[in-house]
Amino acid sequence: MSGRPLDVLEASLGERVSVRLKSGDEYVGDLAGYDQHMNLVLEDVTIPIGDEVESESPAEDTTIIRGDNVVSITP
Repeated sequence: MSGRPLDVLEASLGERVSVRLKSGDEYVGDLAGYDQHMNLVLEDVTIPIGDEVESESPAEDTTIIRGDNVVSITP
């Protein structure tokens, strides 16, 4: 998958993505929405701990991440 960043996000809507923040935190969830500032809406979010991802119920139902905090998004 390549192209402009917003094109990649559009193609990833409804898909599972991993988002890494400036703080080093990582969130894994279904991309439910985004805007031109790359603010993200994730659903069914889990938070990886070390090399493991929580396999139980999601940590959060819906999480909004401000685009200024995003370092990377991996589809």
